[in-house]
Amino acid sequence: MVLLTMVLTKYALVHSFITNSFLTNFEFSILTLSVLLITAGGYIINDIFDIEADKINKPDKVFIDKKVSKKSAWKVYFIVTFLGFTLGVYISIYNVFTYLSSVFIFTSLGLFFYSKYLKKIPIIGNFTVSIFIGLVIYIVYLFDFKYLKFWNLTHDKVENLTLFLPVWGAVILYSFFAFLTTLIREIIKDIEDINGDLKIKAKTLPILFGRKRASKVAFFFSCILLLFLLVIFQTLKNEPLLLVYGGIFMLLPLLYFMHSLWLAESKKDFSKLSSLMKIIMLFGVLSMLLFKL
Repeated sequence: MVLLTMVLTKYALVHSFITNSFLTNFEFSILTLSVLLITAGGYIINDIFDIEADKINKPDKVFIDKKVSKKSAWKVYFIVTFLGFTLGVYISIYNVFTYLSSVFIFTSLGLFFYSKYLKKIPIIGNFTVSIFIGLVIYIVYLFDFKYLKFWNLTHDKVENLTLFLPVWGAVILYSFFAFLTTLIREIIKDIEDINGDLKIKAKTLPILFGRKRASKVAFFFSCILLLFLLVIFQTLKNEPLLLVYGGIFMLLPLLYFMHSLWLAESKKDFSKLSSLMKIIMLFGVLSMLLFKL
């Protein structure tokens, strides 16, 4: 999903607004590899800290300590994270945007602290991982558009703003969509994994307030997502293709998701809801393709 999101953000979304990209295909490959490696490191460190919980939540999918030793997993984590961080810093310095190196420092350390500490804190952990997912879209924009450099290439500030604001607005909206859908899904996953999280003494939302109240929090954020999409669709009333696509593949599934969430009781119910939200996220990302039509 991360790879697809980055590719569509660059070649479908951003490039539908501008023709002069400041990030070559080779440079974009380095950026993408950096993000994928850091993401992989995040998954590994999360699995390391969640071994005991995963033995309860998903015993058939436990990989570390069964097929790979914890020591080997730590080594792989450090290698892939270091490589991802190094590539990210390199592409930042190479493009004379050294300050963007902080993004890779922030995400590398953030994923570690999320898995070690923040994941066990209600809402804070959910918000943290959701921000990281939204950042995937925004970082492509930061590197590919390079607004500050673009601004210096031309002298017409009105022209600059005319080109800058639409692409920036679209990126912000997609980043917020990614943030919201991830946040909802993370809360659902906490409800689904409550038994294993109790084993490691985590203080997630469903553990502190119960599954039903936690599901109502997820429903609240689903309402925000619904309102957000309705506002977006209102602005797309002159774009029938985007409007029809959004209605069929995003709005209707979301309404069904909210209905099912309100009635959900069992772990199986929440597992299905997690998968459905992932599908909604996928359709949202794929809608970037319509900007090229």
